[in-house]
Amino acid sequence: MKIVFATHNPNKLKEVKELLPSNIILLSLDDIGCFEEIPETGKTLEENAKIKADHITKQYGLDCFSDDTGLLIDALDGAPGVYSARYAGPKKNASDNMAKVLKKLDGIQNRSAHFKTVIHLNLAGEAHSFKGVVEGTITEKAIGTGGFGYDPIFKPEGFSKTFGELPLDIKNEISHRGRAIQKLVSFLEKRM
Repeated sequence: MKIVFATHNPNKLKEVKELLPSNIILLSLDDIGCFEEIPETGKTLEENAKIKADHITKQYGLDCFSDDTGLLIDALDGAPGVYSARYAGPKKNASDNMAKVLKKLDGIQNRSAHFKTVIHLNLAGEAHSFKGVVEGTITEKAIGTGGFGYDPIFKPEGFSKTFGELPLDIKNEISHRGRAIQKLVSFLEKRM
């Protein structure tokens, strides 16, 4: 089975490829010749994931899934949420995004947060949705160089290390994206 993952992000692509069985061939947007940035104009993660998958299915006629992920921080009323990638501005700079979060949480005791990933799948003319959530806390400073995005400031519940410190195989097992992808894989395997 060939399926498109609607992303240009090489880090996301690597994480997802690690989770897929070998009989699923994963294509990126670059692989299908889609180099434009698909606008994420939705007000929710669900809407953004659907917008991206629908764009690829409509423009290229291919089975496709896309994801949208947000970091939701309790003390910031769920921010950055749907704006996680561009929280500090349109350049989508991870270091700037983390710095903004840490500045806003300066002096705040409640640092509880969760990551949420929503996947929208278009397969054989049908639409399906999968969700993954991981609870955790925001650290006082960035720790670790692994992962991407907010990983160095997010410590998942039950762990003493941030996603930026954990090896990819452990992160994939417990992360929001890993949990959503596991649901997607389970669904796809039943359809093969």
